[in-house]
Amino acid sequence: MQKHSLIAVAVALFAAGCTMAPKYERPAPPTTSTFPTGGVYDTQPGATQPGASQTDATQAGKQPPGATNAARSANGLAAADIGWRDFFVDPRMQRLIEIALKNNRDLRVSVLNMQASAAQYRIVRAGLFPTLDAAASQSKQRTPKDLSFSGQTITNTYSVGLNASWEIDFFGRIQSLKDQALAQYLATAQARKAAEISLVSQVATQYMTVLELDDLLKVTQNTLKTSQESYRIAKLQFDNGTGSELDLRQSQTVVEQAQANLQQQLRLRAQADNALVLLIGEPLPDDLPPGMTLDNQNLLTDIPAGLPSDLLTRRPDIMEAEENLLAANANIGAARAAFFPKVSLTGSFGTLSPSLGGLFKPGSAAWSFAPSITLPIFEGGQNLANLDLANIQKKVQIATYEKAIQSAFRDVADALAARGTYDQQIQALERNTFAEQRRLDLSNLRYTNGVDSYLTVLTAQTDLYSSQQLLVTARMQRLQNLVTLYQVLGGGWIEHNGEQPRPADAPVDYGAASAPVAASGATAG
Repeated sequence: MQKHSLIAVAVALFAAGCTMAPKYERPAPPTTSTFPTGGVYDTQPGATQPGASQTDATQAGKQPPGATNAARSANGLAAADIGWRDFFVDPRMQRLIEIALKNNRDLRVSVLNMQASAAQYRIVRAGLFPTLDAAASQSKQRTPKDLSFSGQTITNTYSVGLNASWEIDFFGRIQSLKDQALAQYLATAQARKAAEISLVSQVATQYMTVLELDDLLKVTQNTLKTSQESYRIAKLQFDNGTGSELDLRQSQTVVEQAQANLQQQLRLRAQADNALVLLIGEPLPDDLPPGMTLDNQNLLTDIPAGLPSDLLTRRPDIMEAEENLLAANANIGAARAAFFPKVSLTGSFGTLSPSLGGLFKPGSAAWSFAPSITLPIFEGGQNLANLDLANIQKKVQIATYEKAIQSAFRDVADALAARGTYDQQIQALERNTFAEQRRLDLSNLRYTNGVDSYLTVLTAQTDLYSSQQLLVTARMQRLQNLVTLYQVLGGGWIEHNGEQPRPADAPVDYGAASAPVAASGATAG
């Protein structure tokens, strides 16, 4: 009775295409249901507006009177639904991102890894089907005359036919391995998607680093020009006996510091270009469209953060971790199935003849059928150890999946905290820069009238220079944070608003010269 029950269960499992893998249950997210609130999280900006008041910005010399940035709003769209061409409005940056998506070698490796996983999946899936081979052979054998019944010592055997074999997957071992390979393929597809989103963010950030260094160079060059003029006057006064050497050397320190900073910034500017070239995968084209300044990038500032649970379907790194968890879960099914019998069918059909000319004559047909069953009895604990390993690997993947969620939560929370502070920080720095400029103007006036020493002028000039650099850096950091928030919320996968998102395993056209073979055949189901 037990034998018949076992056969019935095996047939039912095979007919249903089931495996012995445990039922998958998504682990509960190890985070709170909402992002942090209060404090800096409650000062999130609205639609994009100029960062400082028009009066202070104009007086600080950062933009002409009446200049404004048109307000741009995300209109409640999630980051994943906003195309990168709609998030970034600089045509030069858009062109660089477009080139990078075609040429970047790291992204190309991600796509090739995905395609390699697709091929591996097809290899494993093939094990579910019978194999059929055509075979032809000839054998020659010598038998001692006293042992030969026919008296012939040399015998020939010729054969032509078909050989077939099939392992019947009663207990889902091959099905589990197929499910594991499919999950691993989908994990590499999500890794490719994460790499593409990251590349968009990296190109944008590096491009704005170049713009930041351009602004810093302008500040340093203006400071150097002013300080050189001050040094010229101080030297003229010293040569004429009306000025002290102390004033001369104090003015010289500002010149030399500005000269040193200029060389450092020129070096960083060249290296920033090199980093951008590496990202886009080719030298910077000569026909790039004109770009915008750092102040006019006008990125979307009001993208809603949504709920932490939204990250489970918008962050490809989280989806990659879950696919790896699914692969580990399927591997348990294969480890369990190894404890049960393997049933194989092998057979052949063809013709046999002692001569080549008689292969296809009537009566030469031959066939064989050899079913077999293999039941593990003693494996030295190998199957049990494999099952223990599969269960441990699943626990590792659970922890990895939970860590991915926690990291994503932290990424978004950090970006929101920064977004809630940068506007106020920049406004304060703009007011400080305006005050430092006025302080320098007044110090010059007092020194000219003999009220203050030249040290007061030099101190004001140095402080203005530092304030201007801090302001440029803060503006860059604000833009960088907006790009980071766009990325960590899952933005950067589609090109335009309203587009249907591509599948994570969508093929990429790198051009006819180096186009890889598109992945095929690895569909879920």
